[in-house]
Amino acid sequence: VQLVECGGGSVQAGGSLTLSCVVAGYTATRHCMAWFRQAPGQEREEVATIDSDDVATYIESVKGRFTVSRDNAKNTLYLEMNSLKPEDGAMYYCASGSVSPCDVLVVAAHPDQVLQDWGKGTQVTISS
Repeated sequence: VQLVECGGGSVQAGGSLTLSCVVAGYTATRHCMAWFRQAPGQEREEVATIDSDDVATYIESVKGRFTVSRDNAKNTLYLEMNSLKPEDGAMYYCASGSVSPCDVLVVAAHPDQVLQDWGKGTQVTISS
């Protein structure tokens, strides 16, 4: 099983980026998928989840700006990020597991226990 993120980069505040997470080794659509981020010196923070029915949940700080989705044919998870703020800058990770319900609050409680597979991350830098 392998999760590989890409799409990170450096953008100005107010800009947009779309991250991708390619899943190899199993069918991602059957699992709960999540995006996390971690900035230097800060704790890892869950950003969004999407379940097998494509129901998405988000943390408050990204609602209305970020959209999580998946392409079943490509076995790929996406995170579209708009109106980016300097505080969105972090290493972004995708993860997958069999947790139910697949919800940011549920997953955030014990992410390492309920999400079995993690990518290595892609860096997002926001300049003000």
